[in-house]
Parts: sequence; C-alpha cells; structure tokens
Amino acid sequence: MKRCAIFYLRHSFQLFSHHLYVGFPRNSLQLIVGRSLNKKLYSSSLSNVRPFPDYSPKKPTIKDSEIVHQISNAIKLRRSEPLCRILKPYESKFRSDHVIWVLMNIKNDYELVLNFFDWTRLLRYPNLEVRCIVVQIAVASKDLKMAHELIHDFWAKPNLDISHSFTHFVDQLIYTYKDWGSDPHVFDVFFQVLVEAGMVSEARKFFDKLLNYGIIVSIDSCNLYLSQLSRNFDTLGMAIVVFIEFLQVGVRWNTASYNIIMNSLLQLGKIKEAHLFLMKMEFKGCTPDVVSYSTIINGYCHIGELQKVLWLVKKMQKKGLKPNSYVYSSLILLLCKSGKVVEGEKVLREMTDQRVFPDNVTYTTLIDGFCKLGNTEAAYKLFDEMEAQKIVPDFITYTALICGLCQSGKMIEAERLFNEMLKEELEPDEVTYTALIDGYCKAGEMKKAFSLHNQMVQIGLTPNIVTYTALADGLCKCGELDTANELLHEMCRKGLELNICTYNSIINGLCKAGNISQAIKLMEEMQEAGIYPDTITYTTLMDAYCKTREMVKAHALLREMLDRGLQPTVVTFNVLMNGFCLSGMLEDGERLLKWMLEKGIMPNATTYNSIMKQYCIRNSMRTTTEIYREMCAQGVIPDSNTYNILIKGHCKARNMKEAWFLHKEMVEKGFNLTASSYNALIKGFLKRKKLLEARQLFEEMRRKGLVADAEIYNLFVDINYEEGNLETTLELCDEAIENCLVDEARNGNR
Repeated sequence: MKRCAIFYLRHSFQLFSHHLYVGFPRNSLQLIVGRSLNKKLYSSSLSNVRPFPDYSPKKPTIKDSEIVHQISNAIKLRRSEPLCRILKPYESKFRSDHVIWVLMNIKNDYELVLNFFDWTRLLRYPNLEVRCIVVQIAVASKDLKMAHELIHDFWAKPNLDISHSFTHFVDQLIYTYKDWGSDPHVFDVFFQVLVEAGMVSEARKFFDKLLNYGIIVSIDSCNLYLSQLSRNFDTLGMAIVVFIEFLQVGVRWNTASYNIIMNSLLQLGKIKEAHLFLMKMEFKGCTPDVVSYSTIINGYCHIGELQKVLWLVKKMQKKGLKPNSYVYSSLILLLCKSGKVVEGEKVLREMTDQRVFPDNVTYTTLIDGFCKLGNTEAAYKLFDEMEAQKIVPDFITYTALICGLCQSGKMIEAERLFNEMLKEELEPDEVTYTALIDGYCKAGEMKKAFSLHNQMVQIGLTPNIVTYTALADGLCKCGELDTANELLHEMCRKGLELNICTYNSIINGLCKAGNISQAIKLMEEMQEAGIYPDTITYTTLMDAYCKTREMVKAHALLREMLDRGLQPTVVTFNVLMNGFCLSGMLEDGERLLKWMLEKGIMPNATTYNSIMKQYCIRNSMRTTTEIYREMCAQGVIPDSNTYNILIKGHCKARNMKEAWFLHKEMVEKGFNLTASSYNALIKGFLKRKKLLEARQLFEEMRRKGLVADAEIYNLFVDINYEEGNLETTLELCDEAIENCLVDEARNGNR
C-alpha cells in the first residue's frame, strides 16, 4: 500500500510538472527549454569544480613599501586619534595603490580596516577591488550587516552601467575571495543584495557562475530569490522553474521554499497543483507548517470549496497544528459567502476558545453576513462585542451594519449609527450614503433622501447610478413619476449610463401607479437606447397585468420573454399563479403548478400559498389540505404566510383543533401569527366556548402590540365586566377607543 502511494506521488508530480510547463507563457517556455539544455552543463560544472584564483596584486617599490610601513605603524600605534589627523602628513604622497598594501598590513584588525576605508573614501581613492577586499574582511569578521551595506551602496550609485558593473564586481569578488576571507557567506550577501535590488537576472547569472566553483548559496538566499520572483505576476512561472532547476543542482528546499511556490501556484490559479505540492513536500521529508496549510486553505476558500477547506482544517489539527487567524478568517469568509453565517459565528467562538484573537476584518465579515441575511440583531451583538474587546470598528464595519439596518427598514437605528460614525471621525463613502438614501426612499422619506444626496455632493462624493436609481425608485413609489422622469433626464445630462436597474425601478413605479401603458412605452425607449429588458422587467409588467386581471396580456408577455431567450424565474411563475388565482382561474393555476413540476422548476411556498388562499376563501379546506400535503411532499418548506393562510381557513371552517395544532407548529418554527390570524383564532375559540384558549391568545396578542377587531374588544369588555374586573374593563375600553375608533377616524379622514 505504501509503495503504491509513493509511486502515485512520483507519477503525479511528473504529470504536475508537465502541466505547469504547458500553462506557462511563451517566454517562460523558451527559458525552460534553454535551462533543460543546460542540465548537462550543471552536472559537468559540479563534477569539474574550478579553484578560486590566487590573489596577485602588483608588488610595491622600496619607496612605496616604506610609505606603506609608516602609514600602517602610525594608524596602529595612534589608533585612539582621528585618522584624518594621523594621516595628514601622508596625503600628498598617498596614491590609490597604497590602499591595498596598507590593508594587507592591517587586515587582522577589523576596526582599523573600517576606519582606514572610511578615510580613503573621503579622498575618493578606493576602487572596486578595494571595496571587495573590505567586504571579504567584514564577512570574515562576521559583520554581515556591514558587508551588505558596502555592496548595497555600490549599486545605489546614479547612472550606473548595470551590466558592466555586475561583471566587474563578480570578477573582483571571486579574485579577492581566496586570500582576503575565504568565507562563502560573502556570496550569500552579494546574492541577497542583487535580489533585494530587483536584479533577478543578474542574481541568476551569479548563481550559475558560483556553481563552477562548487558553491551553492544558502537556502535563505534561495528563498529570498523565490520570494522576489513570486511578487511579480510576470515572473511567477519563473519561480516554479527555478524551484525545479535548483533542486537538480543540489539545493535542499525547506518548508518556507514550498510555501513560496504554493503561493505562486495559487496566484496562477493552480489550486490543485498547489495541493499536490503540499503532498509532495511531505513525501520529500519536509514537514508542512501552519503557513503551508493556510495557503492551500485560502486557495480553496477563493474557489468556494467548503468541504475541502473543512477537511484540510481537520487534517492540520490532527497533525497538532493550531489554525492561525488567517485560516479562521478565510473559513469564516467562505461560510458567510455560502450563506452559512451561523456556522461562521461558531468558528469565531472556536477561534477565541483556542486563544486565537479575531481582528476587525473577521468581525466585519460576520456583521456583513448577518446583515445580508436580515438578522441585524445578531450583527449588532457582534458590533457591541468587538467594541467590548477593544477592537475598533472602521468605516467598512459601520457601513456594513448601516446597509443591513437600511435593508431591514430600521432607519432610526441606521441614522443613529451614521451620526456615531461621523462623531468617530470616520469618513463615509458612496456606499454608506447610497445605503441610507435607498433606505429613506424605501421608507417614503424622500426629503431626507435628497438631503443626504446634497450632503454627499457637498463633501465631494459623486453619486453613482445606484444612488440615482434608489432616488428614482423612491420617487416612483411615492407616486412622483414626473419628478422621477426629470431625475432620469438629469442622470443622462450628467453622463451617467442608465442601466437595467434604473429602468426597472421606473417601470415598477409606473406599474404600481397603474400607468401600465407608460411603462410599456418606457420599455420600448430603453430598447432604443440599447438596453434590453430582462426577466425582472417582464415579470414586473406581467405582475401589473395580473393584478388588473388582464391574463391574456400577461401571457403574451411571457411568450415574448421566452422568444427572447430569457429564462423565467420562480417569481415570474408566482406572478402568473397569483393572477390566475385573483381572476378565479384556479384550474389554470393548478395546471401551471403541474407544468412547473414536470419541467423541473421547483415552486416555493409563495406559489402554493396563492392557490391555498383562494381555496380557503371558497371554504374548500379538503382541497387546501391536499395542496398543503403535496407541497410538503415536494420538499417545499412552509413559510409564515402558509401557516397564517391555513389557520384562518380552518378557523373559518370551524376546524379549531387543526388550527390550534398549526398554531403550535408555526410557533415552534419561529414564525409569528398576524393580527388577522389571532382574530380568527380568538373568534373561533369564543364560538366554541373555549374562553381559556381565547383569553390566552388575546393577552398574547396585546403583549405583541397587535390590534384586535372591535368585535373582540367588545366581547372581552363584556366578559371582564360580568366577572367584576372593572379595572381591566376600563383598560380594554381605552384600548378599543385608541386602536379601533381613533384609527378608523384617521383612515376615514385620509
């Protein structure tokens, strides 16, 4: 079994390498071919190692030897004094040749070497050979930082001929190596400076040249090189090529090396190859770390592979590796994107239990996730929690919560949070303002919406097409169609390209105002402008025709929509179903439902609710129950509306036992009764003389702030009066006057 696994890994990696090469750009392929041809050269260079040259500078004359001896003795004996004072008498006689000869005399005194080199730099004497000598001495003295600075300073010179200087520097470094230090770390330092300076091609040439001398730079230097290649998208493929080639010449890659390559593969979109690399590194005896797993996990998170992510997390935990914040944050983001926000919060709890502390981004991801689900209460709890943890929310956090509150219609809370955001000196952006504007528009508060629009413009933010679409939609819903039309023209004047959402908002407004002919005309205009109606456009118009019971026109629109190649959604069919039911065409509605099921179009609760509601109105509860059972058999989950329809229907038919059972079931599922359902249940129980159940429901209804019918108030006023509960009787009288008579008077005045 083990042998088979090893064979599989070897074979997989061969295939993997082949696929990598196939996926590379043309210039990378040419390089790969060129490197492949050089494999023999690599092996021959390693078998025929070239010795480093002996250092042989020209010999000093007797006169020069005397000056060098005097200078060397002077700086050694008077080392506490500044060199500029000691060597002042020799400046007129000093030549560049003297530098190397003096260095030969003092090379074992590192501090003196540096001081002398600094003095020569003031006189501009040191050439490249001298610099390389001092670099060699610095490395031999274990001062790699100084060596790094000396090399880096050379490449920082302006107007440097890179190609010529590189060749010259390498030659001098090799020439001075044997007699001035013989510490191979010098080549590491030089290689690292080249890489840091972005001279990757020169670094590669240097690596190849060193092979001739039997030297391979350290794994840290190789990793630095890989990392530099992986930073640029154009050289990502080259990083993988270098990894394979360096392996062939004796580089022993470590965990950090594999992590760099896996990250490069992910950037190239090769997640499966990266995962194979994770397997290969274990086969090669290289232990994956948290970074290795988090890299692959992040890759699978990006493509939405939740099951693989969960499997990898379990695998790394089995290996004793503790997931880091990066792993947890990636997993939470994927769960939120998948709509599994509750599971995402569980991961947050596990994260804190493991003492891995979430940051602003993690909390904001969950807050945004809950807001998109409409669960602003859960989002608010997390917002308060992050503040309690001293994690400062940024403008993205505030915007996410404001968007959620606006979508839920909680504009007072959204406005309070917006003001808090401004107080914290966090600058809202176009998204924040547009969310608030859209919320106010949906609430019909157009004055506030336009006030925010003006405020947005004053602070230099440019309203976009989404902002104006929200305003146009709000105006349409308020019946201000002329103003909406003016806004439409203003958008065009500002050079904004109207999109399908903008037109759909206006069309929806016209339809709701009962101006279907104008909506049809606008649809024709949008097509002339090059924007073609979508499924939402047709569904909106069909809904308008269905509500006016013009089913022939609605059906004609459906045919036109299908002829255009647009796919109707379940909402489209629900609109038709509602139209058939409103028009009393229940048989047509049932035929539509049967056709949907035959075509594999899954109806939802709304589809069934339309039919059940009409059968309840007709007091045909047997048929209603059959449809409900069929709905459950199809795996369609009843919603709040389903239960309310059934409860009212059974109450009307005096099936109180069935109604009470459905009430208990819906409460267990977290659904709420509507006021009309409470009224129906209470009346049904009172007719059956079930006073205890009726009273229980009436009190529950009052606690929830729902208004009972005047008839129910009258009944309970009489009951409490007869029982002698005068205080309760008066209280109910006040409620009845406020909730029934006053509201009725207000509605009458409208």
